Parts: sequence; structure tokens; C-alpha cells
Amino acid sequence: MIDLKDIQDARKTITPFIHKTPLIHSNSLSSLSGADVYLKLENLQKTGSFKVRGAFNKLSRVSGDRVIAVSMGNHAQAVAFAAQKLGKQARIVMPMTAPIVKEEATKGYGAIVDLVGDRFSEALEYATNQKEYTFIHPFDDDLVIAGQGTIGLEILDDLDDVDALFVPVGGGGLIAGIAAAVKSLSPKTEVFGVQTESAPAAALSFRDIKIMERAPLPTIADGIAINRPGERTLDLIRRHVDAITLTTEDRIAMSILLLLERKKLVV
Repeated sequence: MIDLKDIQDARKTITPFIHKTPLIHSNSLSSLSGADVYLKLENLQKTGSFKVRGAFNKLSRVSGDRVIAVSMGNHAQAVAFAAQKLGKQARIVMPMTAPIVKEEATKGYGAIVDLVGDRFSEALEYATNQKEYTFIHPFDDDLVIAGQGTIGLEILDDLDDVDALFVPVGGGGLIAGIAAAVKSLSPKTEVFGVQTESAPAAALSFRDIKIMERAPLPTIADGIAINRPGERTLDLIRRHVDAITLTTEDRIAMSILLLLERKKLVV
């Protein structure tokens, strides 16, 4: 299980490769909610996602030069980009339902892309059987989790006295890392996960204190359409996360539109 030192070490490792993304205050969202709302703009991160943090932290410690990953898209691009920068060959397995734009972006970073199955679980099984490659798990890996946790360090660097953080949840790597960092440095800060009702496995697992599998339904939040959280991530979530709530597809769509209209952010 990772601790604060692991996350601090990860920051030293990945700093040369990533952006320190802005943390901005939103007057409009603060007015609508009655709270001081800040946004951590990981959509401005390299490859458009926080995933490069964990990818660089993991690949920097992989001895072999051939790596394989499975992803709906964001982890795929992150591993492909990190492998390109670190001089490794990346092979990415994606479900056939993955967005074409993410498939093409992954190829653009020099990776070989295999489309396998209709579900993440089918692609995952295929990827883990390719023994000539080092497998890079999208979330259930200590080095990947520690890399994602560097976001928590950056938030606390930029903002004192944080009351609460809201973090999207799929397999749990992002919230596990952030919560481990934040609770170590600011125990009073509450950490809440948010997951779509269409893919509720992490919320159900948190509630029942054990891994619960649920096949995801079609969702606009394709990046978190995961059928189960990780063993490592659930352990950290149970220790450090205060609650996980479910939201609807309509609310996600409304939020995308609201951020586009009010903040000119494509998320």
C-alpha cells in the first residue's frame, strides 16, 4: 500500500515530463453552489488527462523496453506518450467500443493498437496474456496510484484550508492516490467520489466493503466505464475516502455543457 512518501517520490520522478496544471477559482460555479469552488484543470494536462502522471511514474521504473496496456482511451494515450518519451515500445489493447478519436490519438503517439472485445474486461484478459510485454495496469498498481496522487499534492500547494474534494471514480486509481496524499497532509479535508449510475461498481464495492462487479451500461463518461474497482484502490478508498455518490447521465451531460458555457472548458 502506498503512503505519502511514495507520492512525493512520484512527483520528483514525473515533474520533468508533465504540466503542473492550474487550480482556478470559479465565480459562476461558486455563485450557483453557495460555496467557493475551485477546478483542477487536468483536462489541460499532456494528452488531455491526468493519466500521464501514473504512466510516467510506472514506466520510469520498468526495466524492459516493451510495454502493453489496456484502456478505453485516456490510459492508452498516456502509456503511448510516456513510452515514446522514454524510448520504449508500447502496444495498446482497446475494446472495439473505444472512441475512434482516442484510438487515433494513441496511434499518433507511436503505439501499436489492438481492438479486442466489446468490454474492458475482455480487452484486459487479452492484454494480460501477452507475456512478452510488461503489463501496465490502468489503475490497480502502486506506482500508477502514486503518480495520480501527485494531483493532491499540487492542490494543497495552491490552496490552503480545503474543506472538500470531489473526484470522479472508475477503477479508483485517481481517487485512491489523491485521497492518500490529502488525508496525510490535511486529515480534516473530506474526499468524495462521484460515479455514474451506469457504471456503479466502485460505489457498490465501497458500500459493501468488498469487490462488487457490475457490467457498465452505455455512458457518456466512457473513461470510467469499468466493471470493477481494483484491489489496491479499494483498500485505499476504504481507508481515506469519506463517501462515493452516484450521479445520472443527464447530470453529467448538463455539467459538460455548464463548464463549456461558463468556463470555456471542454471536459
